[in-house]
Amino acid sequence: MKLNIPTMITLLRIILIPFFIIAFYLPVEWGRTAAAAIFVLAAVTDWLDGFLARKLNQTSAFGAFLDPVADKLMVAAALVLLVSDMLTLWAAVPAIVIIGREIAISALREWMAEMGNRTNVAVSMVGKIKTTAQMVAILLLLYREPIGEIPTAVVGMVLLYVAMLLTLWSMVMYLRAAWPVLNQQ
Repeated sequence: MKLNIPTMITLLRIILIPFFIIAFYLPVEWGRTAAAAIFVLAAVTDWLDGFLARKLNQTSAFGAFLDPVADKLMVAAALVLLVSDMLTLWAAVPAIVIIGREIAISALREWMAEMGNRTNVAVSMVGKIKTTAQMVAILLLLYREPIGEIPTAVVGMVLLYVAMLLTLWSMVMYLRAAWPVLNQQ
């Protein structure tokens, strides 16, 4: 396996996770800001690796596998950190739903691929909107400091619930698409 630029950028996203966690727990005033900045960097690399893979014609099976893994690891790490920080049901419920959906849909995609029906559970527009809401929510909840008159924690929590609802909606769409294959005997 030869590593190309997009795959190295994806690997960078995974390498950033321990630094993200350390920054989150730093006992300094700027620790949360640093964690938020690392999260933004990871989100930018997510966009950049896909853009470069297409632009440079450097797509690979390994990169296609690794990219969603890197995304899910970073999001799961961020949600776990936020829940551990907030210690509230209001943070735990959407985090569990989002992480649980990611596990279930990943398993469904793998199973559908084995059945030769991978296209039935391809990424949808609802999934992309969900991902955007989720990323902005996590960023705002990590940063936590008001931006002007914008209460980032409140907006972040509202967006996290929007992401949770879109998560459930997209999961239903995936399950509905896969149902004919799941229902075969």
